[in-house]
Amino acid sequence: MTRTPSPRSQLLVHPLSYVREQRSWTQQDLVDVIARRLNTAARREKAWRWERWGVVPDEDSQVALADELGVDRQTVRALGWPHWLPTGPAISTSAPWTVNGAIALLDDTAGPAVLDRRGFLIMQAGLAAAIAERWLATEPPKINAALEGGRVDTDLLDCFEQRLPALRRMDASLGGGSVRSLVDAELRLVTDLLRHSSYSEVAGNRLLVVAAELGRIAGWASFDAGFHAAAERYWFAALHAAHSAADRAAGANILKCMSLQRVDTERPTEALRLADAARAGAKDAPARVRAMLTTRLARTHAVLGESVACERRLAEADTEMSRADDEASPAWASYFDHAEYAAQVAACYLLLQRHHASDYWLQQTLALQPAERSRDRATYLIWRADSVLNLGDVEQACSLVAQAAPDVVATRSVRNHRRLLDIHGRLVAHRHPAAGALDERVRSLLT
Repeated sequence: MTRTPSPRSQLLVHPLSYVREQRSWTQQDLVDVIARRLNTAARREKAWRWERWGVVPDEDSQVALADELGVDRQTVRALGWPHWLPTGPAISTSAPWTVNGAIALLDDTAGPAVLDRRGFLIMQAGLAAAIAERWLATEPPKINAALEGGRVDTDLLDCFEQRLPALRRMDASLGGGSVRSLVDAELRLVTDLLRHSSYSEVAGNRLLVVAAELGRIAGWASFDAGFHAAAERYWFAALHAAHSAADRAAGANILKCMSLQRVDTERPTEALRLADAARAGAKDAPARVRAMLTTRLARTHAVLGESVACERRLAEADTEMSRADDEASPAWASYFDHAEYAAQVAACYLLLQRHHASDYWLQQTLALQPAERSRDRATYLIWRADSVLNLGDVEQACSLVAQAAPDVVATRSVRNHRRLLDIHGRLVAHRHPAAGALDERVRSLLT
């Protein structure tokens, strides 16, 4: 039996979706409101195009809707569509870069963010990059012990730290949609300890590091599941926690995640600024971390079509990666092994449409990929299918997608689901016998 998700679990894919949901409007209700004010015909398909196809309403329709929502016309003109739409609570970007500021942000985030169903960014363009540059320029504060509750001991801290690898593994195997509530609950618990317990300066620092990594994982799981606003909230709070713990490498890793989100939401220039700030902030980090951040920077150059800059960064990353096994690195960086490094190089060449090179590197990563990383394996199989399809081998591309499809279905990853639908549609258009067989297989899995 096919399970239909409840409306409360569905993504709000556009700011207009949020407006309708808050007012219990259907798409027909929305166009009726506008038509009544303009004395025109109400056509439901208009609302569908505005939400799903990226069509911009005409000025009269925007003004009519703004009047209904109580938004002044100057705001409509200044911000433009869809940024003037009222989309609920914003992220408190004015929070101070202090321990108390970090704890307050964590307190506002853990719990509420997991319920945030907005599948679109809520930070204005350029704001995340400005925050990254502020993080880069601000000295970490000294942490003071909190003396409000019971004391946090070493055994409890060890317990929290030892649970982090399991959460990362679950995310890699099951997908963000399956683990985000679990990680949020863990973050809520750590946040409550930061607020209400007593601890030494060293213990407080360790708690903040755990909170930062939990916030990063929760943000990544939300991003993977398509909840972009929630991801932004988690990552912003996590960045403050990492800063308060004076952990520049962890902060850089969070900015790296935010950079990828900007790539996926078509803000490549801002993605480049975030990736650049991340790399600059971790200049003293271990080689594995620097290699990871440098490949992210290379990938943003590739998105922008800047092949020379991309190649320069890849050469730097290769040098760093050659030293990675000789230096100790943070536990969260262990995933960036030679399999993941090869995948990120392949991603750069795929974006630059150098398909022979991307296919070579994808063969490397698939040969090295650990079995438990089922979500990543599905991603890289689809990427390789893209490469070989561009090289003219439809049959092999179909075979690769057929291998990826079960893992895409098994892991709750919106990003991989979209990749599967995209490559499936392109292959079916070729009308090759292998594409016909693939079509039946994919349809059977998705129903």
